[in-house]
Amino acid sequence: MEGQGHHFTNQRLRIKFLVSRSRDVAFHIHPRFREGIVVRNSMIGGNWGQEEREMSMNPFMEGQYFDMSIRCGNQRFKVFVNGQHLFDFFHRWQSFNEIDMLEIEGDVQISYIHF
Repeated sequence: MEGQGHHFTNQRLRIKFLVSRSRDVAFHIHPRFREGIVVRNSMIGGNWGQEEREMSMNPFMEGQYFDMSIRCGNQRFKVFVNGQHLFDFFHRWQSFNEIDMLEIEGDVQISYIHF
């Protein structure tokens, strides 16, 4: 997925990659603007996994435009924001080709999504 022209109006944003048949969340991205962190996780079989928070930088600012690219490879998701690699998330849902749904919720304006 490549997305462009996201614009925050508030501090709530959640991006989820789901397996629709089971409603498992293979990959969940939750920027927390006030804390300056981006929490990543998965929810498989109704249970949230271990949160990941490590990042080299925080590109998200309240009210600011950003360009996000999420690439799915054999081992991991690679997430880029504004052209810079932000973090990797290794697959916890092993059959990643079953991931067939994207949910974006929160106070964000989306101007472009491309698969």
